[in-house]
Amino acid sequence: LHAHHAKIARGELAVGDVVLLAIDDERRTRLRANHSATHLLHAALRHRLGEHITQKGSLVAEDHLRFDFSQPAAMTSDEIAQIEADVNAQIRRNAPVMTRLMTPDEAVEAGALALFGEKYGDEVRVLSMGEGDGADYSVELCGGTHVDALGDIGLFVITSESAVAAGVRRIEALTGEAARLWYRDRDTQLAKVADILKTTPQESAARVAILQDERRRLEAELADAKKALAMGGGGTGEAEPGIETIDGHAFSGRVVEGLPPKELRGLIDEAKTQLESGVAALIAVNDGRASVAVGVTDDLTDSLDSVTLVRAAVEALGGQGGGGRPDMAQGGGPDGDKAEAALTAIRESLAG
Repeated sequence: LHAHHAKIARGELAVGDVVLLAIDDERRTRLRANHSATHLLHAALRHRLGEHITQKGSLVAEDHLRFDFSQPAAMTSDEIAQIEADVNAQIRRNAPVMTRLMTPDEAVEAGALALFGEKYGDEVRVLSMGEGDGADYSVELCGGTHVDALGDIGLFVITSESAVAAGVRRIEALTGEAARLWYRDRDTQLAKVADILKTTPQESAARVAILQDERRRLEAELADAKKALAMGGGGTGEAEPGIETIDGHAFSGRVVEGLPPKELRGLIDEAKTQLESGVAALIAVNDGRASVAVGVTDDLTDSLDSVTLVRAAVEALGGQGGGGRPDMAQGGGPDGDKAEAALTAIRESLAG
């Protein structure tokens, strides 16, 4: 007895009507290819990664396939490439797909893989495909629809490998025409990149590497220029006038746009060395926010406190807190446009 669930799109259906049922051949062909490719993928994973690989879930759709499996770590790019190559090698051999009916015990004896937790009857369908070392490449219990020969799959490509849960990975893949179109789209994108780089697709990677090196060099030069500006050298290596005397103490204060906050501590140390005795303050403004650092030379820490000075600046910047040691403190605030006011707050705190 075969029961069919149907949705009546138009017209009427009554008991006793004679109907013609037809399979969507094109859709079924794509489903067959994706289903058989899933079996080959499972076998390839076990051959390459080990027999600890077990199926944890799968999806066979007409436009793609998905396979979840037990694996403690992410696959490397080399492993993914090898699995993909193994599956395509089986496809090119175009071996016929064989089905046999036998008892569950006979199936297990024949080496068939069964899904854990599945219940099987007195007779099971065993699907064998591919050519291994003196044996079938894949042998599984399966009642689904498959290709007649592996060459019908056409082509197989892995499009992603990701984590699903702890110890479970997921592979998504395409077959046949969908796989060909995926490769064509990738080639099209590579050609566009090559055109932008004014080179060939084959030379694109080398060109990108050159551009990355050039960018790193320019970023290093820019960072050095910002440091020089912060130290008052203007990029020339020579100190500019900028040291004030407040309440008998030397004070050096600067605002620098785009200076990474992580550079503040090292620059404050350099500024203290240049001052020999005094207070140094730097404010870095990035994307509208300000980070401030204040340093006091060791000979003045009994009478001056960096934490007190930096908190005055932080308050002016619209922030709260700020902390550190008597000789070095840092903080920040959201109002980068008030950086000069923050320097003024430090001056006023110094003046008492």
